Amino acid sequence: MNKAFTRESDAPDEDDDGPGLPALPAGGKNYITVHGYQRLRAELLQLIDQERPKVVEVVSWAASNGDRSENGDYLYGKKRLREIDRRIRFLTKRLDIAEVTDPSRHHGSDQVFFGATVTYANARGDERTVTIKGIDEADSLAGEVSWVSPIARALLKARAGDEVKLTTPGGVEAIEVLAVRYPAPQ
Repeated sequence: MNKAFTRESDAPDEDDDGPGLPALPAGGKNYITVHGYQRLRAELLQLIDQERPKVVEVVSWAASNGDRSENGDYLYGKKRLREIDRRIRFLTKRLDIAEVTDPSRHHGSDQVFFGATVTYANARGDERTVTIKGIDEADSLAGEVSWVSPIARALLKARAGDEVKLTTPGGVEAIEVLAVRYPAPQ
């Protein structure tokens, strides 16, 4: 069928979270740090209070110009509005089920829990430091891993000095926990 004759309802389901967004474990909780929760909430409020009204204004102006079929401002604006609405739904759902956890309550502990910054070494002596964060806030480029990632699951509940087994695509690897840190209470 010619694309010109498809309805918007024929498009992919707009209620999905979109490609590439992390999935929650079945029956699991959506743990998140206080800072991560505040960051997602700020993004949601910025989308609702600032970005969406600006796009609605542009779409309304473009619609008043007449022929919408060749109106780039109108077509792009409607597409951007769908993207914003999808992100708003996603953030609302995730914030509603978020379990806010303050890692600083474990300050001084040598056992790995959610929010810990862990330094570990593999059998070759390569050291790496990761911080265990929530699914929606982990940033691998900043050395943050999701609490459901294989490395975090291997490290959870271990103590400094413990050796744990990490299952990797190349097989099982032994890693040693060298240090465990938590942020200081504020």
